Amino acid sequence: MGSASKQSDQRPTGKQPKPGSKAAQQADRRARIAELRAAEQRRERRNKILTIGVSSVLVLAMIGGGTWLALDAKHKKDQKAAQAKSPIEGVKTWDNLSRTHVQTEVKYPQTPPVGGDHNPVWATCMGNVYDQPIKNENAVHSLEHGAVWVTYNGKATPDDIKTLGDKVKATQYSMMSPYPDEEGTITLSAWGTQLVVDSAKDPRIEQFFTKYVQGPQTQEPGASCSSGTM
Repeated sequence: MGSASKQSDQRPTGKQPKPGSKAAQQADRRARIAELRAAEQRRERRNKILTIGVSSVLVLAMIGGGTWLALDAKHKKDQKAAQAKSPIEGVKTWDNLSRTHVQTEVKYPQTPPVGGDHNPVWATCMGNVYDQPIKNENAVHSLEHGAVWVTYNGKATPDDIKTLGDKVKATQYSMMSPYPDEEGTITLSAWGTQLVVDSAKDPRIEQFFTKYVQGPQTQEPGASCSSGTM
C-alpha cells in the first residue's frame, strides 16, 4: 500500500498537451502574445517616464527663460531710468522760455534754437531725416512736443551723417537736418537743452537720446510728432 501511495504522489496534477498538437500550438501562441504585451507595457512605461522627464525639463527651461527675460527687461529699464537721471557732461540748459504761437520769423538767442515762440505747425519728427535745412519756428514746436533735433554743419563726415541718420530713423520723436550756420560740428537740441559734439561716435549722443526723447523737459507730453510740416 505504501508503495502504491508513493507512486500516486508522483503523477502529474494536470494534463499536458502533447508536443506538436493543436493544444500545444495554442498554448505557445498565448505565451508569445503575453510576452509581447508585457514588452509593450514596459515600453509604454519607459516612454511615459521619458515624456514626463522631457516635459519637466521644458517647463523648467520656460520658467527659467521667462524669469531671465523679465529680469533682463527690468535691468534695462532700471539702467535707462538711471541714465535719464544722470547728468550729461557738456549739456547746457535754459529756463523760462516763451511758448507763444506766431506766424512771423523769430530771432532766437541760440543757434540752433532750443525753445521760445514758434510756428503753430511743428516739423514732423517721427524719425525724419531731412536733407535740407528746416525752419527754426517749426523745429522749435517739435521740441515742445518732446522731440530731439539733431543738426550738423559742413564739418560732419559722411560717416557721421549716416550714423546719426540711422539713429534718428530708428527713434520716434526725433528728427535731423543740416544746419550750416551752427558753430559745433553736431548739435543735439531738446526743449531748453543742448549738447554740442565733434563726432557721431561720442557716447553722449546715446545718453542724450535716452534722457531727452520725450524726456522731463517735454512741455506737451503725448503731443503728436506726425502730420506736421515736412
